[in-house]
Amino acid sequence: MSAKLGEQFESYLIDVVEGRRGGFRAALLRNLLGALSHLFEAIVQIRLWGYKQGILKHHTLGCQVLSVGNVTVGGTGKTPVVELFARSLRDNGRRVAILSRGYKKKKRKRGLKQRCKDLLSGHVDVEDSLIVSDGEHLLAEPAYSGDEPYMLAKNLPGVAVIVGKNRVESGRIAIRKLKCDTIILDDGFQHLALKHRLDMVLVDRNNPFDNGRCLPRGLLREPPKNLKRAGFIFITKSNGDGAHELRTRLRELNPTAEISECRHCPRHLQNLFDGQTESLASLHERRVLALSGIAVPGGFERELRRHGARVLDHIVFADHHSYSLQEILDIQQKARELKVSAIITTEKDAVRIPHLEQVDIPFLFLRVEIEMFTGQEHYEDWIRRICLE
Repeated sequence: MSAKLGEQFESYLIDVVEGRRGGFRAALLRNLLGALSHLFEAIVQIRLWGYKQGILKHHTLGCQVLSVGNVTVGGTGKTPVVELFARSLRDNGRRVAILSRGYKKKKRKRGLKQRCKDLLSGHVDVEDSLIVSDGEHLLAEPAYSGDEPYMLAKNLPGVAVIVGKNRVESGRIAIRKLKCDTIILDDGFQHLALKHRLDMVLVDRNNPFDNGRCLPRGLLREPPKNLKRAGFIFITKSNGDGAHELRTRLRELNPTAEISECRHCPRHLQNLFDGQTESLASLHERRVLALSGIAVPGGFERELRRHGARVLDHIVFADHHSYSLQEILDIQQKARELKVSAIITTEKDAVRIPHLEQVDIPFLFLRVEIEMFTGQEHYEDWIRRICLE
């Protein structure tokens, strides 16, 4: 199946699950997905029980292993939280490595000569774990690392980033080759093969548990009751109102975890190709074309409008879409027709957009960072406790 057909099928399934598709075929598919959802949940719980009973083996690396994840698929704004967490640990003296699978990354085609060269250079081990950054240099292109790991590597000097399916092997590389003493598992709440010291879990303020069903009928990776494993819970995309109802629900699921409310706060605009920055004030009454391939595109557009932008069109692709040169040229032509003064995208999309030699309409991305409403002191205490152990 081609990437485009795969994205179309994914969009169709989402429409079916969320009830936007009617008719007999969609209803039949929803019933089938519902049955598969019960099976999926049962498998998840059996797997968890297997690890608890020691039937399935945990691996240990002899260092701090921390995870950042969620119980739903996508949309919680995980990458900026991972960046904040890694920066906090780095600034407190830890040598940090982030381990990721690199979702929708390209597989490297390497002959024997290239395999030997990569192995000797330390870029790739025998299990195909790719070092995106050794903490000092970017060593991989975004197409091969995945967009989110590349973003993290670019924004976090002094922090190593490694992608690979086998995160136990990636962790060993981080310790032996890069001398790291703290491992962060990006999207690691369900990764039980590597034993965690602590779990940070993100819950979306606007859609905490979707429709309450597990995949594939809903977006849950595991039942909400499994949040009892979390040591710290971030309520993301909050508006500072206290999220009292959600907090009450989370306390029922987990009486002991620290809970913090945060939001993803835009800081500035940055040019994709020359790195120049602009203040958010430049969005006021500015005619723009929005471009995104993320899980929740509506939030991105609302943020642009909140800062005064006149969004004449919003071109939306599937999450993690890999942009072709022709698509970007077509988008640029659309921007000319609309007579906009800028094409604005997300930082995650920016790393997937091919470089253009000639640009008559600037391509900008919105730089976003985490801002805490509540729980700052608990978070800082949590960081200190990790760094002292």
